[in-house]
Amino acid sequence: MALMGTPDPYSEPEASQEKPFLLRALQIALVVSLYWVTTVCMVFLNKYLLDSSYLQLESPIVLTFYQCLVTTLLCKGLSILAICFPGAVDFPTLCLDLRMARNVLPLPVYFVGLTIFYNIGQRYMGVAFYTLGRSLTIVFNVLFSHQMLKQTTSFYALFTCGIIIGGFWFGVDHEGVEGSLSLTGILFVVLTSLSISLNAVYTKKVLPALDGSIWRLTFYNNAISCVFFLPPLLLLGELRTLRLFVQLGRAHFWGMMTLRGLFGLAISYVTGLQIKFTSPLTHNVSGTAKACAQTVLAVLYYEETKSFLWWASNLMVLGGSSAYTWVRGWEMKKVQEEPSPKEDEKSSMRV
Repeated sequence: MALMGTPDPYSEPEASQEKPFLLRALQIALVVSLYWVTTVCMVFLNKYLLDSSYLQLESPIVLTFYQCLVTTLLCKGLSILAICFPGAVDFPTLCLDLRMARNVLPLPVYFVGLTIFYNIGQRYMGVAFYTLGRSLTIVFNVLFSHQMLKQTTSFYALFTCGIIIGGFWFGVDHEGVEGSLSLTGILFVVLTSLSISLNAVYTKKVLPALDGSIWRLTFYNNAISCVFFLPPLLLLGELRTLRLFVQLGRAHFWGMMTLRGLFGLAISYVTGLQIKFTSPLTHNVSGTAKACAQTVLAVLYYEETKSFLWWASNLMVLGGSSAYTWVRGWEMKKVQEEPSPKEDEKSSMRV
């Protein structure tokens, strides 16, 4: 199976390839920056809801279910406002269409799967869960992009991904020395990585069926996910945990939950936007670099002491991610500068 060939940088629509390179690069930089800022804010909000001494709600699937519910209601609300005030609010008309729902159906399956596998996997592994999982996500992305999207990845891009994966395996080796690796945890790591990769690749694949509308994708994905989350909520006992939660009747708790739902809407949109403007592989490299940079900054801020292997691992990941960004930018510029076959035909006709 050939994974390398003529690179298809970012796999954007043909119309976007007519834009100047600098404009496209600025658009991508803005989208990636929005993704980084939004996801970092969500990380801190999750930490407050799950780990703060005031709340400590040990029900991550309940949080995600409520996030999907709020996102669905917000999308529907904005759609109704757009119908009532067509000149003031610009938003697509949203209604559940069975044909579109069938097209989108695998996406919420992958999303619910990655949420469940991720939370169960964390019980068996520490930091190794994140490091091993991120490396496998990149591997699966290359494979699924080739199989499902027919996208090839250049040798140079694969080489930079190899540097990132090498950095992760340094981290896994460090965890292995500390004795925190678990075979059960590794199984859930693989399932989580598969779900994350399929979620990103299928997002790219299904967008054309929704007329390229990220809002429609967000609405369908979250609405169907709400239904799919109900069995895990019952089977894993998280509804019972919620009923016994001492802060359940407090306005502050529901305010923070709703705020998380607002950020869920923002993350759904910027994630779809990043995949649409780049590619599933670039999206995961972006998330990888963000998480790694976030970890390094936290260690520096709290003045923690880490081993040489830990620093080598993170520096390799950041260096590989930077190299990947440069390679993709170079490929994008190269494609922009090369004349298209249609232009060659026109020039030959003139002669």
